Amino acid sequence: MKKFAAVAMSGGVDSSVAAALLKEQGYEVVGLTMCFNLAEKDGKKPSCCGLTGIEDARRVCQKLGIRHYVINLDKDFSRDVIQDFYQEYLSGRTPNPCVRCNQFIKFGILLKKALGLGAKFLATGHYARIVRSKPGYLLKKARDLKKDQSYFLYRLNQEQLKHIIFPLGNFTKSKVREKARGLGLNVAEKQDSQEICFLPDGKHGDLIKAKGLSRVGTGELVDKEGNILGQHQGIAFYTIGQRHGLGVAKGYPLYVTRINAKANRITVGKRQEAYKSGCIIREGHFLGKPFKKKVEIKVRIRYNHKEMPAVVYPDKKALKVIFKQPQFAITPGQSAVFYDKDIVLGGGIIQKVIDKND
Repeated sequence: MKKFAAVAMSGGVDSSVAAALLKEQGYEVVGLTMCFNLAEKDGKKPSCCGLTGIEDARRVCQKLGIRHYVINLDKDFSRDVIQDFYQEYLSGRTPNPCVRCNQFIKFGILLKKALGLGAKFLATGHYARIVRSKPGYLLKKARDLKKDQSYFLYRLNQEQLKHIIFPLGNFTKSKVREKARGLGLNVAEKQDSQEICFLPDGKHGDLIKAKGLSRVGTGELVDKEGNILGQHQGIAFYTIGQRHGLGVAKGYPLYVTRINAKANRITVGKRQEAYKSGCIIREGHFLGKPFKKKVEIKVRIRYNHKEMPAVVYPDKKALKVIFKQPQFAITPGQSAVFYDKDIVLGGGIIQKVIDKND
């Protein structure tokens, strides 16, 4: 009997090739496309999960000769991802919605639905690898480090990893497109999505205005000594390390170095003032055994950041990370992910920045 795998198909080239590879490997394959009822905005289409993505996925499934189902997860996505997204910004933090979508939607609700259909596995087009070992399943970086997406997957657990397949883990992007062309898939040259799916223009401010404008108020823009330099437009429109759009001039570039939501105040300063020594992490999660004592590992503080050497100190309620060298723009709301070479150990949400000068 063939192994039965459901594939989360967004209508992009990656998930399309993932489905094709599994079929070639002898799996019984079905395509599942999540619908979030994302409408076009100002002529810009959602990067996935909108009507165009659903139609592209349907055509690919037809080409591959596999069944295709559309699953409406609008309410779940709104509750678990979008609501959190704007609440975090209103609280002066910068969230990562892709991490939450993977945790609650793709490998939460969608995985359960796939298993409910009788599938043994849920596959996606993520660039990452899962390796079975004696202690359990390991989550590793993709072979193509330029496309590696392991950072977004650190909240998976052992039970989920047992039922997940990443067919593209050993592929480069160029090989994936080459495969799609060879199969005659209509999405072979489709552009990669660069923005958050529900923000096709990349501007989170519009969502904040639509959902929380009444809670966004102007406040003081100050330097590290507390001198007032001007007014900010609302803490929800700023993030740590931001340089543009500050509306003040000092004769040298200014960067956001701190956001104080309680005082409704934003601190700016020179670039070197945005370098901090560490952070406190909440909602710690481990794919294997949690740290019981301090450990020296490498930590990545955002997706496009290279993981850097640090010491992690475990505590009952939180984790403290101290970097060997200060890091630029450690940002509350983002994820700090722990790596041992190419293995993802776990991570958590940055709650507070540690400044040795405080």
